[in-house]
Amino acid sequence: MRVLVCIDDTDNLESIGTGKLAYKIIGDIEERGWGMCEAISRHQLYVHSGIPYTSHNSSMCFGVDLDGANLERLINYASDFLIRESAEGSDPGLCVVVPDKLKEPERLIEFGFKAKGTVLTKKEAYQLASQLGIHLSEHGGTGGGVIGALAGTGLRLSGNDGRLRGRLKIGKIDDEVSVSEIKLQTGVKIVQSLEGQMLNDHDLVRLGEKVKAVLMGGKVVMPVYPTGSNNGGARWQTCTKEQLKKF
Repeated sequence: MRVLVCIDDTDNLESIGTGKLAYKIIGDIEERGWGMCEAISRHQLYVHSGIPYTSHNSSMCFGVDLDGANLERLINYASDFLIRESAEGSDPGLCVVVPDKLKEPERLIEFGFKAKGTVLTKKEAYQLASQLGIHLSEHGGTGGGVIGALAGTGLRLSGNDGRLRGRLKIGKIDDEVSVSEIKLQTGVKIVQSLEGQMLNDHDLVRLGEKVKAVLMGGKVVMPVYPTGSNNGGARWQTCTKEQLKKF
């Protein structure tokens, strides 16, 4: 079965980030032979004075192709991990969803997008999780991270939100790489412009400082923008940090 795992609010300003903890969880899941994990996606939530957060208020989610017999093991392990590894002063939350068992997945997705522009409460999060049969648990502090953890699974499930964690491992800054080579080396399925134009395999892309992939239409996509060049070189460039914020 495919399972979504999301954690939120595990760090403080001096500790390692939530993304690195998610990466450690992935390593332990695969080392134990429980399943194979997908890439981690970062989901930006509402930045508001009424919401405590460390730096950016984002949750980290990943999928797992899991043997169903290991579901409870995964939940218990992740719960213990957050209690042990979360930073002092954090309010960690854990959410584990089995998408195929959701009777109303649109409600979870709606909650996720609502969390990008509204102050939500733990009560709302727990009520929805209970109604949909989703595992949601808090593991320290106020436990406020359950809101972002639940929202992150909804956003991941939508297939249209989130940047994949880490720089894509291909080339170096200012290299010009074909779309076919990008797909071959990185697992990116589609390279397309910010306006939605899909590039052909022979098109060249100049690599910038932030070589990132995002989730769009349920696929791993590299967004690009025109270089404005008419000199025979790459007509496309990977997106800047500011452009990537929209994802």
